[in-house]
Amino acid sequence: MKIAMWSGPRNLSTAMMYAFGNRSDFAAVDEPFYAAYLAQTGLAHPMREHIIASQSTDPANVVQGLLGPNPHHAPHVYHKHMAQHMIEGVPRDWLGKVANVFLIRHPARVVASFAAKYENPTLDDIGFVQQAELFDEITAIGHQPLVLDSADIRDNPEGMLRKLCAELGLSFDPAMLEWPAGAKPFDGVWAPVWYGAVHESVGFAGPEGPLPEVTGRLAALVEAALPAYEKMRRYAL
Repeated sequence: MKIAMWSGPRNLSTAMMYAFGNRSDFAAVDEPFYAAYLAQTGLAHPMREHIIASQSTDPANVVQGLLGPNPHHAPHVYHKHMAQHMIEGVPRDWLGKVANVFLIRHPARVVASFAAKYENPTLDDIGFVQQAELFDEITAIGHQPLVLDSADIRDNPEGMLRKLCAELGLSFDPAMLEWPAGAKPFDGVWAPVWYGAVHESVGFAGPEGPLPEVTGRLAALVEAALPAYEKMRRYAL
């Protein structure tokens, strides 16, 4: 099985990758389109040149690798994707060949967290619109993708992971609930910038508190992202 997990930034995406990557029957691939995205957009992300040097910048080559043999000959593979990386020119004709899952999070939490790491984020940067577009495209070809809300996972990690595994036709593995602290061999080279908190973790964090308060242009960004989030939330497990 090849799982494509579609998220945006500052979600539970790395913890979910660690959960699946900790299974003995899974390999994990971290944001395979990141270099192609940076090369095509010219965006000045932290560690830009290191990222571009670490991966293929040709989206067609990336797709070929994703659909080819799984890393380490693992029975299954988990692909952690950022929806905003699927810009114009990135092929999408392969989406029907993988099991697609969407990981969503309330935009107030995403915007507050992302803005602390990245100056002046835009709607394109946080992936909500792209998630909704990908969801519609996959549905249009006759597939029903799964949707998970990160808040539900943090409220009940084992229960939600059991549900997800059942929907995917996988057995649940308790190894998904705990992993060793520190960097992982499948981390992208950008991990030192973005993965500090999750490197200190050994499992999923507990339930989240009240929504953060954001003001000004960040509040407007939350409002712009809400329709896409609420649309997908209706399909959450």
